[in-house]
Amino acid sequence: MSKDLETAPGAAPHIARWQKAQRLLVNGRPDQALGIYQELLKQFPDTSRLWYELGFAAGKQLEFALADEACERAAGLAAASRNVSLLILLGQQYHWLRRTDRARQCFEQAVAVCPASIHAQLSLADWYERERRLDDAWRCVQACLDREPKNAQVQCVQALLLHRSGKNAEAETLLRQIIQQGSSDPNVNYSSRHQLAVVLDQMGQYQEAFRWLGEAKDLMRKTANVARLEQDYDRVTSRRAQLLAKLTPESIPRWRRESAALAPYRLALLGGHPRTGTTLLEQVLGAHPGIAAFDEPMAFPDEVTEKLSPVTGAAALTVKSLDVLPPQQIAHFRVRYFKSLLRGDPGEFAGKMLLDKNPSPTAWLHIWLRIFPDLKVIIALRDPRDVIVSCYFQNLRLNTVNANFLSLDRTVTHYADLMDVWLRLRELGGFEWLETRYENMVADIEKEGRRVTEFLGLAWDAQQPVFYEKSRGKFVFSPTYNEATKPVYRGAVGRWKNYAEALAPLQPRLQRYCKIFNYD
Repeated sequence: MSKDLETAPGAAPHIARWQKAQRLLVNGRPDQALGIYQELLKQFPDTSRLWYELGFAAGKQLEFALADEACERAAGLAAASRNVSLLILLGQQYHWLRRTDRARQCFEQAVAVCPASIHAQLSLADWYERERRLDDAWRCVQACLDREPKNAQVQCVQALLLHRSGKNAEAETLLRQIIQQGSSDPNVNYSSRHQLAVVLDQMGQYQEAFRWLGEAKDLMRKTANVARLEQDYDRVTSRRAQLLAKLTPESIPRWRRESAALAPYRLALLGGHPRTGTTLLEQVLGAHPGIAAFDEPMAFPDEVTEKLSPVTGAAALTVKSLDVLPPQQIAHFRVRYFKSLLRGDPGEFAGKMLLDKNPSPTAWLHIWLRIFPDLKVIIALRDPRDVIVSCYFQNLRLNTVNANFLSLDRTVTHYADLMDVWLRLRELGGFEWLETRYENMVADIEKEGRRVTEFLGLAWDAQQPVFYEKSRGKFVFSPTYNEATKPVYRGAVGRWKNYAEALAPLQPRLQRYCKIFNYD
């Protein structure tokens, strides 16, 4: 039976040590926190929360076997004590660890120990929806509706499932009811409007869709200090632009010459701006038996860019600090990166081309090339106007990057900032790169897919055109997970024309990129 440390006999003298471990964890020192947790658990082995936090610390330290063991112990204790909240937290932690089967099991355990919990049922419904198990998700929602038929949070999930099932008219009716009734929950007010905009967009009611989307964005702005997020983003972007301006065409070739110890794996980055078709291309390439494709991993941001400076991360870098980066530190970053990326048995990936698909870290491409100068770089392109509209329609958790997608103007700013990084690195040269167009991929998947596959040094494989069959059997981490299991479709090409009036004031800023990338 799980116990709370606060109430365990003889625990009072140890509370301060527990709090110290928690502070170390929050402040990015999991290495120091681990020892404290392990000592505490020798005395209090039945405290599920300690096991949970040990698992988190071990995961941050890339000790994945220990993380698995700790989470397993925490889940057993939480289930025995019917601790629904902790089981849900463990499900989320397993998701972060990319142990998707165990994540699902924790959500299922939460429902099993307390079927009346709306939180547990909706957590499991959300997971089933991500796995495209809509019937199972619907049963969870129905269990909630049987208890609380007017619960607006439940109704929002119900509307999402109707939309996923192609029942857009029913979803529209329900979402309008939710909005008309009003809610004290800011998330319900935001998500209901956002979902209605998405539904109306699919139904061809573009003007009203754009109006509801604007209302949703305005409500989201009230949930955080967006101005501060934008300022932080602009400050980092300005510093990065100054660094890139000082790089010379000799920089990257010099880094390649200095990097005598090659990485233990062949590595490619699939980048570009978000919503340029990177998920589609990653699924096509990942269907090749010689390619191990990783869907938006956090290995590079967590283990490289955020570790380059203890305070401000990669934003504090200068050309000089990049040039004089010690070989042993580069080697350390490589080890940490691959350990985080592979997670399981590294031998499983021997001989394969590793593909890291993650658009946003394209902003730090110069750092990628400093650590991995033999990196192959694939940049996905798409009509900038389609990219802007698609990003604006995304419902993402706010951070310094995603805050840009709360307005069309800032979405254009983000597009320009990130693509300017690519254009500068393309201008400098000294590395292997390839641009691929989304429009070419959906027009002729084999022709364009073959071109990209051959760039990676591999021959086109018969499994690649039917990539979606393999995708149906795996969890997709990208926000566009719902589209990954569908055959290629062309409906998103030229989508911007539905919103041409709203885009008109921004067209002069986009014209440069339309011209450079041949989208005039």
